[in-house]
Amino acid sequence: MSKPRKTLTTLLALITAVSITACSTDKGTSSTGSPEPTKATETAAASSSVPATVNANEPGWKSDTKPITFDWYLNFSWFPNKWGVDPTSQYITKKTGVNVNFIVPAGNENEKLNTMIASGKLPDFITLGWWEDAAKKMIEGKMVLPLNELAKQYDPYFFKVADPAKTSWYTQKDGNFYGYPNASSSPQDYKKYGENFVSNQTFLVRKDMYEAIGKPDMRTQEGFLNALKAAKEKFPDVNGQPLIPLGLHDFNDNGNYSFLDAAQNSSMLANFLAIPYEKDGKLYDRSTDPELVSWLKTFRKANEMGLLAKDIFIDKRPQMEEKIAQGRYFAMLYQRSDLANQNISLYQKDPNKVYIAVDGPANAKKDAPTLAGPGISGWTVTLISKDVKDKARAIKFLSYLISEEGNKDLFLGEKGVSYDNIGGKDQFKPEVLELLNKDRSAFDKKYGSSFTFWMLMDTNMNLQWAPPSVEPIKQPEEWTKGKTKSFSQYDNIMPTGTSEEGIANDKIAKAWGKALPKLLLAKTDAEFDQVYEKYQNDRKAAGLDKVQAYQQREFEANSKKIAEFSK
Repeated sequence: MSKPRKTLTTLLALITAVSITACSTDKGTSSTGSPEPTKATETAAASSSVPATVNANEPGWKSDTKPITFDWYLNFSWFPNKWGVDPTSQYITKKTGVNVNFIVPAGNENEKLNTMIASGKLPDFITLGWWEDAAKKMIEGKMVLPLNELAKQYDPYFFKVADPAKTSWYTQKDGNFYGYPNASSSPQDYKKYGENFVSNQTFLVRKDMYEAIGKPDMRTQEGFLNALKAAKEKFPDVNGQPLIPLGLHDFNDNGNYSFLDAAQNSSMLANFLAIPYEKDGKLYDRSTDPELVSWLKTFRKANEMGLLAKDIFIDKRPQMEEKIAQGRYFAMLYQRSDLANQNISLYQKDPNKVYIAVDGPANAKKDAPTLAGPGISGWTVTLISKDVKDKARAIKFLSYLISEEGNKDLFLGEKGVSYDNIGGKDQFKPEVLELLNKDRSAFDKKYGSSFTFWMLMDTNMNLQWAPPSVEPIKQPEEWTKGKTKSFSQYDNIMPTGTSEEGIANDKIAKAWGKALPKLLLAKTDAEFDQVYEKYQNDRKAAGLDKVQAYQQREFEANSKKIAEFSK
């Protein structure tokens, strides 16, 4: 599936308004969590010992609720919340005894995490995107502990609440699994909940502008360019600032998720064009597909016509959020949850100035898009460090968080505070739901529920408590229904690390990261062809054949695993 490098993956209706995204590595501000543990707490925690009796039928966390603080690293610089300032996290700490000190990088996530890995010392918990190279480094370097071994020794109740399909999916060649995913959906989940699944991948337009230019068909290359041109002519500026005809995800070292992120072969555009991942059991090189290349040339033409603003090549998430909040983009090939907060604000001011999903780029046959739905890999994985201050308490807390009890606490919060039983159903109190739908950031601080702390959320389990979506979240979400597919078998097939294939894949990804802006900024199609041909030669020279052989093996192994789960 498309990697939640910008979300996931798809995060379903319940969190589209959440101040997270799938997957973003944009630079933001530092956020640290609760106060450091006291000396007394640390001394008590350091004396971690195996309990005399371990009851597999009873949640392990109940056996020890003494105060303890865990340091928890989140590899997402944009995460703004702190544990302990809201009623939900306070309630969980009071209940379990566990306090959390979040550590969030101030700048580049990879630099921060690689520095920690190089130091040989890690915080107690680590949460990062499952596709991140650092996850493999930590496992191979024996810097994180096998969750199955921790569970056997300290909390066998874990095996009652963990999904065997997910633990099997993440089991390494040594027979152990080291991480547990959030927002993960197995083949069984598709059978059970599939009709409710939605995608995060959307083509969005500002409603008032789109209607003012006659609601044009933007599925064809000609129609797409004409619509951008008409919008710029009719709305040259927005509140005194230039209109940005087209918005995209941010450009990075490996490309751009809207077009193609080569490190993971993730491409919203390829999904909109319904380009297959495989043909006759063999992986298909989507990046060379004629339809994709033809559309990239259309975007080059858009730049030639003055329809690609310079902003899109340099802006990161904070700058984009500011411009979305100002309504400065006409159209966006973008994940809907990534602008949910800003869209809510726009809706509060004027419902006609929101971003809505419409049919976007399509292939020559105008086939429906095949958008990435929830996958078994999920969005993030959470690992426990070998340096964890208390192994028993750590695995027990993780078991609690992935359980139905933990997910309910994280989503609904404390009864009587953020939710009550209303009409026979546990649900948010009316005033709580009103704030959730109006101002997500204020909601996070005032209540801290609805997965403000999303690290181990189960987006399927949550459906029993989730309130129905309302505008402006509802329309983009509903638009994706029926277009959503599971691409789990293509997850985690890209080589990483210091293996020969991993080094080759990194070189290829970096080559694409440099080539993509040149393709879009090329003055002619002939110049585009020259840049594209050079990139193809560069990837062959870097070891493309080895990378593709590795991908095919991993894809076949994934397909076998999924076949087993589906029985």
